[in-house]
Amino acid sequence: MFQDMLDEVLEWGIKPKFITGDSWYSCISNLKMIRKHQLGFMFAIESNRTVSVEKGEFLQIQKLEIPEDGEVWLRDFGHVKVFRTMLKDQQRHYAMYSPDNSQLITFDRNMFIKLHNQHWQIEQYHRIINQVCHIEHFQVRSQIAIRNHIFASICSYVRLQYLRVTDFIDNYYSLQRNLFNKVISAFILNFMPRINNIDSQIYKEIPLQFTLTK
Repeated sequence: MFQDMLDEVLEWGIKPKFITGDSWYSCISNLKMIRKHQLGFMFAIESNRTVSVEKGEFLQIQKLEIPEDGEVWLRDFGHVKVFRTMLKDQQRHYAMYSPDNSQLITFDRNMFIKLHNQHWQIEQYHRIINQVCHIEHFQVRSQIAIRNHIFASICSYVRLQYLRVTDFIDNYYSLQRNLFNKVISAFILNFMPRINNIDSQIYKEIPLQFTLTK
């Protein structure tokens, strides 16, 4: 699927300088395809991927003392640069490649941080549009209805971005968590105390007890 999507995007005429993604998409066949298109990449890689500082002597990247310049040999691929970061007390590793060898040599940690920030913004986009805008949670089957749902989810994301940029909200997730608080509170305080009036006949036949707390 990744390779099909990449082919389609390139057919649109887009010429990206780098392709980036998480470790799910960093298999060797994908990396070689990107190299075939003469494109650069930065992908997260699992800690058990094997690399070598000296070609032929491979070691899991989690056990490697990464050289200052980051240059290593990725098994079954070739020359890349790797960088290690920490997130929530866990090590994460990224492999970077450029078809321009001189650019790869001069690529340092500051450039990696800049590229990684762009990568993280893409990750945040997918997380928010899934978890907050629920782009995958549609209860329809026709193509038009599905497209309408996707369009509405993207419009919701754009609106959330606007609210965040204008400081109307602090973050996307707090808005979702607190969205129905006032509605639930009003229901409990105003409706529940009068619940005995719903159907008096039921309560004559089946006595119920309610404990309300404020």
